[in-house]
Amino acid sequence: MRLDIITLFPEMFAPVFSQSILGRATSEGKLQIIIHNLRDYTHDKHRSVDDTPYGGGSGMVLKPEPLFEAVNAIKSFPLGYLHQPKRLTVFMTPQGEPFCQSLASSLTHWDQLILVCGHYEGFDERARNLLADLEISLGDFVLTGGEIPAMAVVDAVSRLLPGVLGDAYSAYEESFTENLLEYPQYTRPRVFRGLEVPQVLLNGNHKEIALWRKEMALKRTQIKRPDLLEGN
Repeated sequence: MRLDIITLFPEMFAPVFSQSILGRATSEGKLQIIIHNLRDYTHDKHRSVDDTPYGGGSGMVLKPEPLFEAVNAIKSFPLGYLHQPKRLTVFMTPQGEPFCQSLASSLTHWDQLILVCGHYEGFDERARNLLADLEISLGDFVLTGGEIPAMAVVDAVSRLLPGVLGDAYSAYEESFTENLLEYPQYTRPRVFRGLEVPQVLLNGNHKEIALWRKEMALKRTQIKRPDLLEGN
């Protein structure tokens, strides 16, 4: 998969994407992450990407012209052997669809994601209407820009791609995969400050362990996130 990010602050991404699982996956060619500076798609000497809103009000609005040029230029890049790649343009905005595990999973089916980071008072509505295939929000709160949400989307989607995680079952067993929180996990020592590892995890009976984990995941979800069980 190729992930393109359009941003006003490209220097924010290298410290995140060069580390840990994402860093290893990009170096091994399992995914490609390209960062684009929106100002590179302007044509005035000040490299202006924003202007005052019509109708008055505080703040600035991202202009449509550089957004169109950036997205169209990125869409023109060939994707290897794919003649008709599936591309999705995603605007990161507080008005978007709440991001969740099922949405992350659905995004893995695209060949290319183009993530556009919002800023200031947001996007000119014409850019939103004509360019965005999908809008995503991390939740009901406002950040200074779309860079951190874009990082979260890239991280969540990338780890679901084949070969990115070392253990093929890791992503399947995690929280939210079946609308359940993950079961409790334990490691050595067997006893810590008087608290022992549950005996069922020590007996080597994988069927009993699986049943226990399912029961604990359900119980934890009922206590901490009962909303996840609604409609099940």
